[in-house]
Amino acid sequence: MPTPSDRAVRHWFVTGASGGLGRHLTEHALRRGDRVTATVRRPAALEDLRETYGDRLTVEILDLTRPADVDEVVGRTLRSGPVDIVVNNAGYAVVGAAEEMTVEQVRDQIEVLLLAPMLITRAFLKPMREQGGGRIIQISSMGGQIGAPTHSSYHAGKWGLEGFTESVSREVSDFNIHLTLVEPGATRTGFASALRYTTETAAYRHNAVGRTRRYLETADDSVFTGDPAKLAAAVYDTTRHPNPPLRLALGSDTYDAIHTALTERLTALETQKDLAASVAFNR
Repeated sequence: MPTPSDRAVRHWFVTGASGGLGRHLTEHALRRGDRVTATVRRPAALEDLRETYGDRLTVEILDLTRPADVDEVVGRTLRSGPVDIVVNNAGYAVVGAAEEMTVEQVRDQIEVLLLAPMLITRAFLKPMREQGGGRIIQISSMGGQIGAPTHSSYHAGKWGLEGFTESVSREVSDFNIHLTLVEPGATRTGFASALRYTTETAAYRHNAVGRTRRYLETADDSVFTGDPAKLAAAVYDTTRHPNPPLRLALGSDTYDAIHTALTERLTALETQKDLAASVAFNR
C-alpha cells in the first residue's frame, strides 16, 4: 500500500486559509495537483481559487475557538476521504504588556494558537495511524523559541505548541506519522495589519513594551523580508521528504534569532552544572 507521501493526489486540511501563508499553501498544493479542504471565516476569500480548481478545493467555515465546530468540520472532512496532510496555520497576535491583557484576550490567544491545533492534531492521529501514515504541519514561529516584550500570550501559545508537537512526534513515529514545526520569521503576509493591541497604560509607555508597540505600529513591508510563496513551497517540499525535520526554521531572521537564543540558554545552563548536581542525595 502506498504511503500518504507517495500518493499521486494527496488531500490537505489547512486552517486559516483565507489569507497569508494558509492561502499560499492552499494555492501551491492545488497548483501541484492535490486536493485541499481549507477552513476560513470568510468563504468569499477563496472564491477565485474555487472557480479555478473546482471540486479539488473544499471550503469550510470554522471558528477555532468553538471546539464543537472543530469536531464537526474535521468529522465531515474525514468522511469525505483520507487526509494525508494537516496544516495548523490559523493564528494572530495580541500586542501589549501581560498586565494590560484582558482575560478574554489571553484565553482567545491560547484557544486559537494552542488548544485548536491540539484538538485538530488529536482528531487526525487515529485515521492517519490506520491508513499507514500522514503529515501534520504546525505553523509555529520564531516566537516559539524566543521571547519578546508585548507578545507574552502569543509566546505562551507557540511555546506550548512546540512542546506538544515534540512530545506527540515521539508517540507516533512508529506509525509513519511525521510532525513538523515550521518557524517563520517576519513574512509579508499581512500579519502585522491583523495585530490586535491592548489598551496602553502609562506605566509601560516608555519602556521596552512601549518601544516595541511603536515599532510594530509604524512598521512597513520592508521589515517583513520573508516571501510567503517561497515559504509555502519550502513547506510543501518537506511533505515529500521521507524523513522531514521536527523543526524547520525559515528566514534568516529566524535562524539568527533562534541561534542567539539557544546559545544564550546553553551558556546559562552550563554555569549551573555544579549547582544542578548539588541537590542530589549524598551517597
